[in-house]
Amino acid sequence: MRSTLSPPPPRRVVAVATWTAVVCVTVGLFAQQTEDHVSSLVDKLSRGERVFGVSTYDLSLENARALARADIDYVYVDMEHGAMDFAALQIFLLGMTDKAAVHQSGSLRQRVTPLARFAPYGREQTQWAVKQALDLGLMGIIFPAIDTADQALNAVRAMRYPQRRGSPYIEPRGLRGSGPAAAAWFWGLSTSAYVRHADLWPLNPAGDLVAIMMIESAAGLRNVHEIAAVPGVAGFYIGPSDLSNSLGVARNAPEVEEAIETIVNACQTHDIACGITASATDMQRRTTQGFRMLGAGRAGGGLPASAEAALRAGRAAQEVR
Repeated sequence: MRSTLSPPPPRRVVAVATWTAVVCVTVGLFAQQTEDHVSSLVDKLSRGERVFGVSTYDLSLENARALARADIDYVYVDMEHGAMDFAALQIFLLGMTDKAAVHQSGSLRQRVTPLARFAPYGREQTQWAVKQALDLGLMGIIFPAIDTADQALNAVRAMRYPQRRGSPYIEPRGLRGSGPAAAAWFWGLSTSAYVRHADLWPLNPAGDLVAIMMIESAAGLRNVHEIAAVPGVAGFYIGPSDLSNSLGVARNAPEVEEAIETIVNACQTHDIACGITASATDMQRRTTQGFRMLGAGRAGGGLPASAEAALRAGRAAQEVR
């Protein structure tokens, strides 16, 4: 009697089928990862979580490595009052690339999101600095001294690529030129995937860039609702010292806290994040006020004790609420 069992497939066919299955699983995993947020900051803000971070002037590899593994969500490089050094910024970004953390998490998402603040104010030309920084792989920009909605709009347009026909997010029309190779490499994406992700959240829900406007003047305070309403603005960061100077009062004057409250209320009205730097003793009050982006001070060579204390206080306050 002839056997009805089919003969085993040739070894070559089995190998090809196995390799194809592996490739499909790998491609599927990569596709799933690239559809998620690459920015941990955006991922947390999009889920309504509070984020904590520090600023730094120190662009050394040692500081980058230390901050990449610190218990923070973001770090912003301060080039408003520090040197505008893009070569050093690129080294800092590369130093924050933690392969062990990427391997451990199985995700392209970095745990600490890199942002920067640059010297030009809203009343000055910012496009050149924005272009330089984003092309290195930066994931967000804090724009100092934004006084009007037009200034915020210019900042937003500088961060966006021009959109393709049929895009649901055409406006505000982008001005950023195409040069994504280095940024795509830093993000771990193909250039086409990078371009999809390199748009402003929450304007584009799939975007991974954030545009944060600093409100630190009497003019910005007067126009706070108009600035908050600009599409593409992810949040505000308050500069109390400059704000008090602009108002003509001391930093501890009641008018400054009244102004801060006005800015927080505008953020809540327009559903954008509001940020401020707070000490350990001030974290509870700021979280209760509704701040969703809390700076713990300045870091250099890793986190100083004061920043660690502020971060512990902020996270403890968050758990209580």
